[in-house]
Amino acid sequence: MDTISENRCFGGTQGVYRHASDATGTDMTFGLFLPAEAADGPVPVLWYLSGLTCTHENAMVKAGAQQWAAEQGIALVFPDTSPRGPGVPDDAAYDLGQGAGFYVNATQDPWAEHFQMWSYVTDELPRALFSRFALDEGRQAITGHSMGGHGALTIAMHFPDRFASVSAFAPICNPMESDWGRKQFTAYLGPNTALWEAHDATVLMRARGFPGPVLIDTGTADQFGNHLGTEAFAAALAARRQHATLRLQPGYDHSYFFVSTFMEDHVSFHAEALYGVTE
Repeated sequence: MDTISENRCFGGTQGVYRHASDATGTDMTFGLFLPAEAADGPVPVLWYLSGLTCTHENAMVKAGAQQWAAEQGIALVFPDTSPRGPGVPDDAAYDLGQGAGFYVNATQDPWAEHFQMWSYVTDELPRALFSRFALDEGRQAITGHSMGGHGALTIAMHFPDRFASVSAFAPICNPMESDWGRKQFTAYLGPNTALWEAHDATVLMRARGFPGPVLIDTGTADQFGNHLGTEAFAAALAARRQHATLRLQPGYDHSYFFVSTFMEDHVSFHAEALYGVTE
């Protein structure tokens, strides 16, 4: 693992690192914020999954999460959103290919060789992190924005014993019924829609639910609101009787101005769950 940069940040360290990934067959870059408490031993971890077109850097620079994580003594992980580099397939559209991995393991050509983001985020990157840094594997939470909110919700419901809590900013909640989902799932997973269900948060909520707390924020002025499926997810929450808070924030759009406004709420929400976990 190579260190690209490390900067002092709110008493801790904001680092950027690169490592060779077996899952994607490429080098992968991620950001990691370690609070001051990490110098004394392992700290809880909050994963942040980013949205379409983003790299590890967008949330790391724009979300304003480090200040609140430092106050709570929580580490932040910022993975990239897809494999990149020479030989990695791409698409001219912003919502497919590099920057648009959708946190799935692709099975279709030309994507299958490198686009194994589910395995990367849920298996390979955690193993690399916990073997090197002062992180508490027994205290993890997950959040994300847009495509990353989709990833956070689906991963949390597949790994309920791993994550104490899950939240999302303007998540893609029902991709099977959305232009942000049907196109990508067809490309990555093929036309059999039964295989898509494992990556649709609304379907998973109806079938599985999540044992911990759930927090969703979406703006009423979100310019991509028709892609998100918020109403379908709300209905699934109600049908499941899921313990959750879903807030429609008046006038907010899909941008990082929205994300940064409510980041303190989300970090505090996860801190309550993380510090409530007993060893």
